[in-house]
Amino acid sequence: MKSNPMLTRCPVCRSRMTVSELKCEDCGVAVRGRFEVPALCQLPRELYDFLYVFVRNRGVIREVERELGLSYPTVRARLDAVLAALGENAAAGAPAVDREEIIARLERGELGAEEAERLLRGEGETETEE
Repeated sequence: MKSNPMLTRCPVCRSRMTVSELKCEDCGVAVRGRFEVPALCQLPRELYDFLYVFVRNRGVIREVERELGLSYPTVRARLDAVLAALGENAAAGAPAVDREEIIARLERGELGAEEAERLLRGEGETETEE
């Protein structure tokens, strides 16, 4: 019997869903109650899939880059996104930065490497004279 992916958010109000029944597919026994959904299972699907690849490659970023066809900064940004989704502050005390946007600007050639690095550290954009 094929299963659908577990919903972690209510499709109507976006509140967190809870698991209220577990059932044995072999004998039909069901247990009802309120069961906690592990934090990793609450990740958005794309971050969960990324984390799966990361763990399968034993955290070797070079292998993750190769398998997913991503650059090193993009892999790091995805790791930071996983941490943020899990409620961890990837850079304690640093102002929030849109890492994905900074990396996209770097890859499009709109930013140089040094400027992108500064922005990723949360130091803000430098003024350029025109």
